Amino acid sequence: MDIAVRPARVALVGNPNSGKTALFNALTGAHQKVANYAGVTVERKEGIIRSASGRSLSVLDLPGTYSLRARSPDEEVTRDAVLGKLVGEAEPDAIICVADATNLRLVLRLVLELKQVGRPMVLALNMYDIAQRQGLRIDLEKLQAELGLPIVTTVATRKRGIEDLVAQVENLTLTAARGETGEGGWHAPDASEIRAAHRRAEQIMRDCVRPPERPDTLTGKIDGVLLNPVLGLLILSAILFVMFQAVFTWAAPLMDGIEAGFGLLGTAVSAVIPDEGAWGLLQSLLVEGVIAGVGSVLVFLPQIVILFAFIILLEDFGYMARAAFLLDRIMGVAGLHGRAFIPLLSSVACAIPGVMAARVIEAKRDRMTTILIAPLMTCSARIPVYTLIIGAFIPQQTVWGFLSLQGLVMFGLYVAGIVSALTVSFVIRKVFWRGAVEPFMMELPTYKVPDVKSVLFNLWLRARVFMERAARIILPLMVLIWFLSTFPYPPEGATGAPIDYSFAGMIGHALEPIFRPIGFNWQMVIALVPGMAAREVAVAALGTVYAVGDVDASVTALEALRTTILAQWSLATGLSFLAWYIFAPQCVATLGVVKRETNSWGWMWVMVAYMFGLAYLASFVTYHVAVALGGGAVGG
Repeated sequence: MDIAVRPARVALVGNPNSGKTALFNALTGAHQKVANYAGVTVERKEGIIRSASGRSLSVLDLPGTYSLRARSPDEEVTRDAVLGKLVGEAEPDAIICVADATNLRLVLRLVLELKQVGRPMVLALNMYDIAQRQGLRIDLEKLQAELGLPIVTTVATRKRGIEDLVAQVENLTLTAARGETGEGGWHAPDASEIRAAHRRAEQIMRDCVRPPERPDTLTGKIDGVLLNPVLGLLILSAILFVMFQAVFTWAAPLMDGIEAGFGLLGTAVSAVIPDEGAWGLLQSLLVEGVIAGVGSVLVFLPQIVILFAFIILLEDFGYMARAAFLLDRIMGVAGLHGRAFIPLLSSVACAIPGVMAARVIEAKRDRMTTILIAPLMTCSARIPVYTLIIGAFIPQQTVWGFLSLQGLVMFGLYVAGIVSALTVSFVIRKVFWRGAVEPFMMELPTYKVPDVKSVLFNLWLRARVFMERAARIILPLMVLIWFLSTFPYPPEGATGAPIDYSFAGMIGHALEPIFRPIGFNWQMVIALVPGMAAREVAVAALGTVYAVGDVDASVTALEALRTTILAQWSLATGLSFLAWYIFAPQCVATLGVVKRETNSWGWMWVMVAYMFGLAYLASFVTYHVAVALGGGAVGG
């Protein structure tokens, strides 16, 4: 099909932190889809836009890169996509190179490399408003002449320059259709070519960009505080502390509302469907299996949204890179690269993007170490389990007049995850992969006020993924657990609870001897099995198991489940369960991503073995120490 007729393919390329994703969102809005490239777990984002003339343009948002030499998996995908060598992808008809207008030094080298590819290209000087406020004087005409390509200034967060950029790209694709592009001849540069390109970029920078006569020292003043070795660490600790307190306290009213809503829904269904015969079975499935199961997971949505909101705001503000720089020395002691901070902090939201984010680490040993410890960080899927146990055993009171005791315990669990990750990293680097960690080098992005629409859009995407996960994974699992917990019926004259005679009861009792030394009962064992698919399912599984084993169906509500656990577990058992979830790899999806990122079943099984081993050991020690200290009494 002629390029003038079919949707033109446009590749979006740029350095990390150049505002490329914000520009992609401004271009495509909600008309975008996210998947993975064939054969790899690198995220693929594509969107469709229409030009003023009505022509469709397909925009591909490629991972950030500093060079086409490609020293990490992300950069390899970008290089192959630009060169038209990516499996399953058509070659781009044009390239938009996105540049941070406040920091052109590194992107100019990338532009010179991209020019050698020979595809039509436009340079989008993004964040141009910030450059103007800083007093930077960019000679656009001279820069355009030096680079030999069109330049459009944009402010992605305000959608300024978007129409001009689309018009320019459309003209470039029509030029390509007429065969008026130059010949491509990119090859991996050798050392002398790299030095020559660097000198050329420096010369263009000197000729076309003038620093402000009165430089804005606000960024320097802020960095002087945030990057201070002592004060900066205190500020970072305070930010993380507030984040974890907020996850537990700010979300409480919304969680209560969601829980009440699902409770009313269950009551309404119970009122409509009679509790007798086959209808009673249907009522049990809907109320105790579907509504209570899914509701017991969705009730934690406010906490997860708050957590993601903090991470997105810190990243958009420009603080993430500074936090990584600040922690480089500390992480180096544990054998970690400074860049590992961002994947590890991403793992606080979910280990899957955290593992995938490790691609930005160039050295293989540093990257592998980060991947192996990322699942130890306390991800959002653990929040439902932590919240359930903390709410059951830790009183809801304040300390020092303003801090939540439950929030402090939650913070302690996050710290335990961080300390365990750093400790495992230290052991890996000292025992298995000895050698110095590569020096940390990262461009510090300009401070920016986060765009409210962009933040809300990204939050909606995260919330939608969580709700889709509930529908796709958790709902079928809860139906399965309900079935296993309901059938077969107890024999005539049975005196025990019905669940004792069910398939779930049989499985739980069979596996209980393995977990009895760490204080787990058979109901907890049942919850661990479906919890391998998704950690948060364990809460719903406990609710279903205890609901079926009790006359009062209201035990499926979060507060009633806490009451049941407090009555049937000892404090030692509850603490042991928390210790298990700090370490155990209760997430099959994460293990699958680890296998794909490492391209090895072996490394995945190494992770499974060491994490389950740590989980059992930690639970064993926690349980027996708690019993020795008097926490072994059930119901207290």
